Amino acid sequence: MMAAMKIVRANLQGRPIIVTSLAGTAIFTAVAVAAAIAPKTLGGTAVVVDLVLFALGVTAFLSAYGIAIGRSRFDAIGIGGLFFLAGSAPAPVRRLLLGALSVQTVVAFATAGARPFSPLAFGILVPMFGLGLSGRWGARYGHFDPRDERGAHAAAP
Repeated sequence: MMAAMKIVRANLQGRPIIVTSLAGTAIFTAVAVAAAIAPKTLGGTAVVVDLVLFALGVTAFLSAYGIAIGRSRFDAIGIGGLFFLAGSAPAPVRRLLLGALSVQTVVAFATAGARPFSPLAFGILVPMFGLGLSGRWGARYGHFDPRDERGAHAAAP
């Protein structure tokens, strides 16, 4: 966790979300690679890590959705901006969060593919962690255009 905190600038908005995403990605990557090397010894550990990260990701995803519903009365929120931070987050935030999501996806498919029909298949669930945290950041801190008086998307000036 400390290494992730050093990577993320102190002045980035939503820093705890970003640090959590990077730390979870590092833990998942270390456990998944170790379990791919020694599946009989570490397969159970990998399943626990995968399911915990998946549960955290689902929780973050649902909370992001709830926050976005509240904000959507005033802001024109799109799915691309909410979960993939398209146009709603500064470049450093987008790079870190979507980079972590990309690493999770690659590691999940690579390790599950290396040991098919093994506990490593549960790793496919882990990218929900990265997606949920990206959505949480977007819902809390993302910039979206305001709606006009009728509730429709207002054009940016």
